[in-house]
Amino acid sequence: MFYNTSNCNFFLVIYNWKSDILVMEGLVSARITTPIRFQSNNRIQSQIIPKLLPRSWTHKLYRYPLKLTRQSATFTPMATLGNLDNTLPSKEVLEIWQNADAVCFDVDSTVCLDEGIDELAEFCGAGKEVAEWTARAMGGSVPFEEALAARLSIFNPSLSQLQKFLEKRPPRVSPGIDELIMKLKANNTDVYLVSGGFRQMIHPVALLLGIPVENIFANQLLFGSSGEFVGFDKNEPTSRSGGKATAVQQIRKAHKYKKMVMIGDGATDLEARQPGGADLFICYGGVQLRDSVAAKSDWLGRAISLICTAQVLRNPEEISWAVTGAEYVDQLVCLPLRTKLLLL
Repeated sequence: MFYNTSNCNFFLVIYNWKSDILVMEGLVSARITTPIRFQSNNRIQSQIIPKLLPRSWTHKLYRYPLKLTRQSATFTPMATLGNLDNTLPSKEVLEIWQNADAVCFDVDSTVCLDEGIDELAEFCGAGKEVAEWTARAMGGSVPFEEALAARLSIFNPSLSQLQKFLEKRPPRVSPGIDELIMKLKANNTDVYLVSGGFRQMIHPVALLLGIPVENIFANQLLFGSSGEFVGFDKNEPTSRSGGKATAVQQIRKAHKYKKMVMIGDGATDLEARQPGGADLFICYGGVQLRDSVAAKSDWLGRAISLICTAQVLRNPEEISWAVTGAEYVDQLVCLPLRTKLLLL
């Protein structure tokens, strides 16, 4: 089926005897109406774009028409990235995911689009050096506690700097995370935020998503009587490697949960999957894809919306069609558009 406008050409392809419903299930979940491929480099007027993008983006697009860069006609599925073969959940993974008593979310690059400490460092004028340390820490190449101390020592944030940052930089949550958390709550699944970030920066996120403050497990920045930075609370389990596993184990023991899931993007999130901790680790690669972590995950999910869809789909084959359709849209349309939005 082809659609034409004066500015662009795009097409919808649906095939296989049962794929029409299944692909559209994934696309509707992703808030995208049709899989499309742009075949021109012309400017697309704002009245066209809202039909193709999540609602949360359209307020910017009404004011700023975009010019798309030309994209390759070759579609590369997520499963080919890094030779990963776990982009579809098994029946066992689906069973745990759909019947979990509690789900623990990482915050940075999972619930939120940013790495909190990197953003704070950039605000304080030390973004590049701190970001390099963050990459090493999240990949698991250095102990987390070493990386945390090293990053903070680079810029020593004061209390006033932190307060100004929180005023000027409200949290940017990942598309679809609010709906996923609402769906989990509707299923009587408890939700926790387990992060190597800082409580002062995570409280606004929890408030935004309706997560109780007591369900936050994170680090605490410490300040002196004059607001000067003096360090971080090393008694918090999340301040060191293996700390997220400890936090998840504490949660499970306290509430006697039978099934728990951890969702995140980093090596410290992967560590939470162990006896007495999380039964399942879902690697979310929609913001940062770390091959070493993704390869060891039970399921690599590229979009929060698809992870959400898997709460109701019962067959891995159904999710396969949903993933294929949504990835096609994401790679050929949404990724270049998101890149352009960052420049607005």
